[in-house]
Amino acid sequence: MKAIDSWKMALVATGLALAAAGWPAAMAAPAAAAQPHSHGHDHASPPAPRPQAGRKWASDAPLREGMTRIRALLAPQLTAGSRMGAEESAALAGRIEGEVGRIVADCKLPPQADAALHAILAQLMAGTGAMAGRTPDADRAHGLAQVAAAVNDYGRSFEHPGFRPLPAVH
Repeated sequence: MKAIDSWKMALVATGLALAAAGWPAAMAAPAAAAQPHSHGHDHASPPAPRPQAGRKWASDAPLREGMTRIRALLAPQLTAGSRMGAEESAALAGRIEGEVGRIVADCKLPPQADAALHAILAQLMAGTGAMAGRTPDADRAHGLAQVAAAVNDYGRSFEHPGFRPLPAVH
């Protein structure tokens, strides 16, 4: 069995916990605890690292393969007039979450690229939570749009020859 870095195992465990508990509720306490307390300031997460102007982060084969599979899962759902029911949306979310788990387990990136990827993976997981109906008051279609935006952000941020952006979702 291949050894997995402890932070990757923690991310996988966190992802599973988020899936079981619901994204917003599970993220509220850890995110608040991780932020230093200050009065009158926004408690948003720090921005993800950005590559130097005109450059993209390096990627590896597991990341490229996983994001290609996620893109292939989404593309048919983004065509004009495509509507998914609740069960179909939840099933698609589960398949995307499976790909995220494989990316986390197998991807090996330098620290800054890895931090940038984690921001994208968090956006993917938030979107799949809405798609699966685990996020109270979140619209499934908005979750799909959020996942598509995360995939396109990946394409803008990481080296991936031949990667094509998904169509815009409104």
